[in-house]
Amino acid sequence: MSIIDRLKGTVKQALQPKPKPVTEFDTQTLPWIDKPNANVQAFSQQFEAAKNLPYDLAEKLEFWQKNGYVILEKAIPTDWIDMLWGEVETVIDHHEDYNLQVRIDLPEYKKTPVMAVKDVPQKVLDGPYIKYMDFHNASVVGKKIMLHKNIVTFLEAVFNDRVVAMQSLLFKYGSQQPTHQDFAYVVSEIPSHLAAAWIAMEDVMPDSGALSYYPGSHKVQKFDFGNGIFFNGESTHNPDDFANYLDRVCQQLGLERKTLLIKKGDLLIWHAALAHGGEPIGNPEQTRKSFVCHYSSEKAYRHHRYRSTEEPMRVTMNNADVFKNPLLLEEEDIFKAGEAL
Repeated sequence: MSIIDRLKGTVKQALQPKPKPVTEFDTQTLPWIDKPNANVQAFSQQFEAAKNLPYDLAEKLEFWQKNGYVILEKAIPTDWIDMLWGEVETVIDHHEDYNLQVRIDLPEYKKTPVMAVKDVPQKVLDGPYIKYMDFHNASVVGKKIMLHKNIVTFLEAVFNDRVVAMQSLLFKYGSQQPTHQDFAYVVSEIPSHLAAAWIAMEDVMPDSGALSYYPGSHKVQKFDFGNGIFFNGESTHNPDDFANYLDRVCQQLGLERKTLLIKKGDLLIWHAALAHGGEPIGNPEQTRKSFVCHYSSEKAYRHHRYRSTEEPMRVTMNNADVFKNPLLLEEEDIFKAGEAL
């Protein structure tokens, strides 16, 4: 191609109108349950998997439809949770042996917030403001919890599609994260096809920086970052603006802010647009161990986020999938104790 042809192509591209910013979920691709006049009772009667659940699926779906979340009690065996946390403690104690990734939200790590655990001091890894990223890739029991039948069957009903687990975060302490909605940060090809599960790995204490959320907030008008509803390098507004907007609008609408005080093995599943955050930690010695997993549908999450053009390597459980991390294949399932479960 000649220089003139390249210049013509550049000029042509510059003259093309920029696509309009996305300001709302596409009504055509919304999950069925988010569409007007969705009939939960009729759907539940024909949904075969509903017959083998320890909860009433129709009741949970109607609650989800109205409030944007559900709580499932005693959903995950506590011995599975203990096994997973024991693996986390092994990584902390012998961090120099692992390449697993953590995000560190401390001022001194602002320039390099994501690091391999082997490069982070043990004291930092065992403290607050740490998120263990995608620990499920290294752990068989982590995958079994992430793709537990109680979770994926409910989400299969919400999406009316096969469920794909996208990513996970493990916390020892409360996140203290400002109010937000996940779709602005966690990218699915269809933004409305997104949900998360917050799994309690210990009983949640009131002064531990518990998760808080606004029931019904999944229906509020989306925040505009200045370039649409997704936060990125072109946004003119920041996460604090996002939090202030959500808190203000929810309060104006009379939506009550609730605090999640659940027991070990219980979990909260929430909608892509549920406004939630982490409360301040009242007692700095109090932990709040939790496992947070994000999910999408097969039609909306077809590739691993680190290899967007390649067919992912899948692990399948309970008719749902999770992708292996193509950048850390050497650490896939290095913790194998969960195979005996």
